[in-house]
Amino acid sequence: MEPPRFRIVARTGHPSFLDLRWDVPLEEWDSPRLVNVIRGISRHVVRFVEYDGALYALKELPERPARREWSLLRGLESAGLPVVEAAAIVTNRENELDAVLITRHLEYSLPYRALVAGAAIPDLRTHLLNALAELLTRLHLRGFFWGDCSLSNALFRRDAGALSAYLVDAETGEQHAQLSDGQRGYDLDIAQLNVVGELLDIEAEMGLPPDLDPEETAAEVVRRYHALWDELTREETFAPDERFRLDERLHRLNALGFDVEEIQLNATPEGYRLNLDPHVVEPGHHRHRLLRLTGLDAQENQARRMLNDIARFREANERREKRSLSESVAASRWRDEVFEPTIAAVPENMWAALPAAEVFHQVLEHRWFLSEAAGKDVGIDRAVESYVKSELPMLRPERIVLDRPEPEQVVE
Repeated sequence: MEPPRFRIVARTGHPSFLDLRWDVPLEEWDSPRLVNVIRGISRHVVRFVEYDGALYALKELPERPARREWSLLRGLESAGLPVVEAAAIVTNRENELDAVLITRHLEYSLPYRALVAGAAIPDLRTHLLNALAELLTRLHLRGFFWGDCSLSNALFRRDAGALSAYLVDAETGEQHAQLSDGQRGYDLDIAQLNVVGELLDIEAEMGLPPDLDPEETAAEVVRRYHALWDELTREETFAPDERFRLDERLHRLNALGFDVEEIQLNATPEGYRLNLDPHVVEPGHHRHRLLRLTGLDAQENQARRMLNDIARFREANERREKRSLSESVAASRWRDEVFEPTIAAVPENMWAALPAAEVFHQVLEHRWFLSEAAGKDVGIDRAVESYVKSELPMLRPERIVLDRPEPEQVVE
């Protein structure tokens, strides 16, 4: 029998996907590689397959928008933005079948519907709003017009008690050198309309938490976006004897998780005028610092929490040893003496559904509660022991895999 005809472009580091039935529409597939994953709503047919524990999302759509989204996702990824990783694209399928865009499923992530239904995130409304507003701000800083910003088109990861949002659908996006105020405003209008509609759907389907009013929540996304955008980009004037205000501004940006590559100061009769070009505002201040010090990759809030623990560890060791320690030496010792032993002490079946950085954050939270109750610091060892015994309810699998036979061995 003549083999089916198709063309596949796959990035290195991912499977070849040659064993899949590209001559059959996705909705008719019956492959042992298929898995069922908690996901959001999509206008296209979306299926998930598994290769050696890694999950991939396959979306069937016309070839032109598929190629466009493939290009946009790769561009956003190369710019360091929080998006899913484009792994492959399949075109020229037999019987005039649509193209298929393949993306790597974002580990440890959940769609907003699962978050609302699960009620596992305290103060969900605040964290959901902050995550979506920050994602849209970061995209706009890089000149990306989303065109369909919504809760459905994002995935959310736990981030030290908060949430981080990732773009998963760039089909309607446009990449520009810089966005105008009109483009940003239009994207915000779309986001507000979409969020209202999505929350109304959930309200009708299964109800919403009391503090998640659709209209107010959608309007709050826009307000938080404007507040963050203003802090990142606004022009500021200060007198010659107020140069401390420059440091204050940069410290506020760092606290929000952003670095500034360069600043522009213009001397005027009124004083100094500070301008920040959106192109030089770089997100991930704490992530980058933690990675540089320890080699650990974490979400922004997780990194901030871990850096605080490193500072605490450094101060305690300097006091005990009666000598100063450099930050790099303290960070290296902290990883060897605190972080790695903590993660090793937590049974893998308890944290397989969470990244190590989030597990460490939860242990620190547990330590804080125990210390408050005891009126003194209980120490990391006792906190880990208690944490493991507590079997916290949030440590549960975050994807549902259907029962299916083991996949055949594939040689690629």
